[in-house]
Amino acid sequence: MMQQPSILLVEDDAFQRKASEAYLTQHDLKVTAVENGAQMRRQISRAMPDLVLLDVQLPGPEDGFALARWLRETSTRVGIIMLTASADPVDKVLGLESGADDYVAKPYEPRELLARCKSVLRRSVNKSTPSRLERVRMGGHMLDLSKRQLVDAENGDVPLTSGEFDILKTFAENPNRPLSRDWLLETTSHRARDPFDRAIDLRITRIRRKIEPAPDKPTVIRTVRGVGYMFVPPAE
Repeated sequence: MMQQPSILLVEDDAFQRKASEAYLTQHDLKVTAVENGAQMRRQISRAMPDLVLLDVQLPGPEDGFALARWLRETSTRVGIIMLTASADPVDKVLGLESGADDYVAKPYEPRELLARCKSVLRRSVNKSTPSRLERVRMGGHMLDLSKRQLVDAENGDVPLTSGEFDILKTFAENPNRPLSRDWLLETTSHRARDPFDRAIDLRITRIRRKIEPAPDKPTVIRTVRGVGYMFVPPAE
């Protein structure tokens, strides 16, 4: 029997929390509901769910955006959907920059929430990079994760710096996911982000010259306006 997908719902409004938990549970999803970030962290320490539904406005020192960043740093595979009462499109951008997969504005129809959950769960399964995966195709090139090597279509070695490899590895582990410049900098450089730091942009430019058929019209590492960059695997 197929295991039920597990969902962690983080919502401080008791009525909304109970109503959403009941509806999703009725549709064959295993739901655990908590009301704040501290409870979310405790639950995550026991087991990482398949999907987290995360309210933006939460009581305590951390809002939903901060918790989403922490979640994404903890796992590249967990699905994240932001829940917000704000209609401001800036919130959607902030959510995506924080590592979220989707965004649902309140008030929402339960059927819409269920559909968004199923969509993100499907994408999470399809994009998951198994730990045993060693080679990832990037356009006409192949990235060998175990050998830390990039080869072209003729199997010729393409030189990479350590920083360039780290970025490509991060993209390989997060296909079809918009990644913010700040998150890429923190993840691959292991240092605090600087709003004026263009190191990631410079590395992306160098990488594109190596792997893109037309670096000025990138199709492998695409720019996501207002967010950052996204690796798009070739269609098989």
